[in-house]
Amino acid sequence: MHRPVTSLCLSSSVKLKLVSARFQFTADLLHLQPAELSAEAGLSQQEALQVLQAARTDAAGGGVTALELLQKEAEIKSIVTFCSHLDKALRGGIPVGKTTELCGAPGVGKTQLCLQLAVDVQVPQCFGGVEGHVIYVDTEGSFLLQRVVDMAAAAVRHCSLLAEDEEQRVAMETFTVETILSNIYMVRCRDYEELLAELHLLPDFLSERPKVRLLVIDSVASPFQQLFDELSQRTRLLNSLAQRLIAMATSHHIAVVITNKMTTRLRSGQSQLVPALGENWGHAPTIRLLLHWEGPRRLVTIFKSPGHMDATVQYQITADGFRDTDQSEQPQSKRRHTQVDQSAASC
Repeated sequence: MHRPVTSLCLSSSVKLKLVSARFQFTADLLHLQPAELSAEAGLSQQEALQVLQAARTDAAGGGVTALELLQKEAEIKSIVTFCSHLDKALRGGIPVGKTTELCGAPGVGKTQLCLQLAVDVQVPQCFGGVEGHVIYVDTEGSFLLQRVVDMAAAAVRHCSLLAEDEEQRVAMETFTVETILSNIYMVRCRDYEELLAELHLLPDFLSERPKVRLLVIDSVASPFQQLFDELSQRTRLLNSLAQRLIAMATSHHIAVVITNKMTTRLRSGQSQLVPALGENWGHAPTIRLLLHWEGPRRLVTIFKSPGHMDATVQYQITADGFRDTDQSEQPQSKRRHTQVDQSAASC
C-alpha cells in the first residue's frame, strides 16, 4: 500500500504543491514523467525529479530510515492556542497530522479552545502559523458565531502589531475577520448517524479543499449517548469513527480535535471523574488534554501523549479568547493530583 504524498521526505512547499494539484498517494505519481509532473503541480524540473524518485523508491519497497522520520517530525506544524505555556508544553501547539482530545466538565472551556483553534489555524505562515482552513462539526449547537468574531478580531489585532516586514504587511491585507469567517466550514450533526455520514463524505471534501488543516468535532460524546444501553454497538461504531479520524489526520495532514465529556466511575467505593465513552475509546486519540478546575483556577493537563511529558498549566477565558493568566504557571513535568482516573469509563 502506497503512502500519502505528504509522508514522503520532501520540503513542505513541494508537498503543498502536490496536494493542491490533487495528488494524494505515491501511486498517483508513478505513471508521470518529470515534465508532466512539473506542468501539473507547478514544480521545477528538479523538484519534479526529486518527487518521482522518492515515490518510486517508496513503491519499490524502500523503508523509512530513522533520519527520514526525524526530518518528518521536524516538519510537523502545530496550531498555536494563544496560551503560550500550553504551546510550550505541547512543543508548539496542537500538532497537525495527529488526533487530540479535549476532556472536561461543562463550562471549563473546551468549546472556547475549539473556537480559538478555528481562528488560530488561519494565522499566516509568515507569522509562524499554519495558514489553513477548518471544518467545524457541531453536535451540541454550541458554536457561537459572536465569540468567533471576537476571537478573530483579537487575532487580527495581535498579528497587525507584530507585522514588521513587507511580507507580513501584505499578509495582513487578507488576514481579516471576514476572511477568517469564510474559511470556517460549519457542519451541524444532531445524532451519531449524521456524524458518521458526514465523516464518510469528508475525505472527498478534503481532497477538493487541500488548505483544510483542522477538523473539530465538538463533541464526540453527545451523539452516542442514545446508545447507552447498546454498548456493543456503540463500541463498534466508535472504533470505526476512531479509525476514520486517524486516517484523515495522517492522509490529509490535518489536525483532528475532538471534545469529550466527563462521567463518574466507582472504584473502591469512591466516585471518580473519568472521560466518557469507555476505555477502548481512550486509546483512539494520540494526545488527551484534561481541562479542569482547581478552586477558581482553570487548568489544562497533558495526561496522555507519546511525545510530551505530563504537564499542567493555568489558563483563562477572556473577551479575546483562550489565553494565559496574568500569573500563569510554567508547565510542570510532574502531573498534579486531580480527580481524574486515566482509565476511561462508559457513560
